[in-house]
Amino acid sequence: MTMFVLGLAGWCVAHLMPSVAPGLRGRLMSTVGAGPYKGLFALTIVGSLLLIIFGWRAADPSFVYAEPEWGRIVNMATMLVGFILFVSARLPTNIKRYIRHPQLTAVVLWAVGHLLANGDSRSVILFADGRLGAGLDGHYQSARRGVGETRPGAGGARPRAGRDRRRAVRDPRLVASLHRRDFDLLTF
Repeated sequence: MTMFVLGLAGWCVAHLMPSVAPGLRGRLMSTVGAGPYKGLFALTIVGSLLLIIFGWRAADPSFVYAEPEWGRIVNMATMLVGFILFVSARLPTNIKRYIRHPQLTAVVLWAVGHLLANGDSRSVILFADGRLGAGLDGHYQSARRGVGETRPGAGGARPRAGRDRRRAVRDPRLVASLHRRDFDLLTF
């Protein structure tokens, strides 16, 4: 179980470092260069993943709780929604208007769904770690950017109620674009 937990810790540290300590990431990149930094990051991820895989196989699972009968069905539903969110995080979709971090939300859904479907010690450690890591990452990214800021690539910012709407009365092209933006929100 030690190898498994070390792999999870390495995975979390590597993924949380850019959000929690962006200054440290910047200093490392300026010290070793962008290419070597990315290489070290990739090696850390691959090494952590190997520790997780081999640690999972070596760990002896023990009973923690009995999963509910409906847990597997809910898991399938959360996986479907999670897959859509995970993919939409990298595509130009409007879903980013409503969900600040679609990829991290997908990881949270994946973890919660699997916690409902699996009650052994290995699964609880893995999925609770995934849930906690994604939640912390989202929190630190939001704190770093500012909660109300518009993000680049977020599917377009919502029009401001005041100035843009007043200008729309005078410009028919803007009326049409506001109408499309207001009513075409769920285009994936």
